Amino acid sequence: MNIFRLTGDLSHLAAIIILLLKIWKTRSCAGISGKSQILFALVFTTRYLDLLTSFISLYNTCMKIIYVGCAYATVYLIYAKFRATYDGNHDTFRVEFLVVPVGGLAFLVNHDFSPLEILWTFSIYLESVAILPQLFMISKTGEAETITTHYLFCLGVYRALYLFNWIWRFYFEGFFDMIAIVAGVVQTILYCDFFYLYVTKVLKGKKLSLPA
Repeated sequence: MNIFRLTGDLSHLAAIIILLLKIWKTRSCAGISGKSQILFALVFTTRYLDLLTSFISLYNTCMKIIYVGCAYATVYLIYAKFRATYDGNHDTFRVEFLVVPVGGLAFLVNHDFSPLEILWTFSIYLESVAILPQLFMISKTGEAETITTHYLFCLGVYRALYLFNWIWRFYFEGFFDMIAIVAGVVQTILYCDFFYLYVTKVLKGKKLSLPA
């Protein structure tokens, strides 16, 4: 494992922990898109089905279990425990416009036409756009809490670091995965505007606002 993958995994884990702590400490899920969290839960479920069929390493297994567990814990907190604080009126992104095309693309473009491989490919494609409901929600409300922006920033850093991970693996291991790289580039591009606003506003103590 190279340093880019390790720090990327840690950034991803930090984002998840930030979000869970935010919800638990404030006893509120205001400003958080439940639809994005459902998509992430779907991403981890379809990606990590290999937990049932193969073992790579203790680190790999533990991280997969943590991701899946935290994803469903977040969904539970939003739609059950703190449902009264969920802002469904602004979380209106039509997720079927993401899931259906991504599902079709996974069937058409994959490394191997087998159930596990198609589901893995589906998860890669879906992860690249799963944050769109959250960004759409912020654009509708006009602003985001600082802690929510920290969560989004850590997610963006995770994806950017994974791009460097793919570059490292190509040059030092001869490994190249076009599907993962293209999806990673798309996801990182989606964060670019947010990164700019984060650096110019949030880090200076201002509340972040996205154009509607």
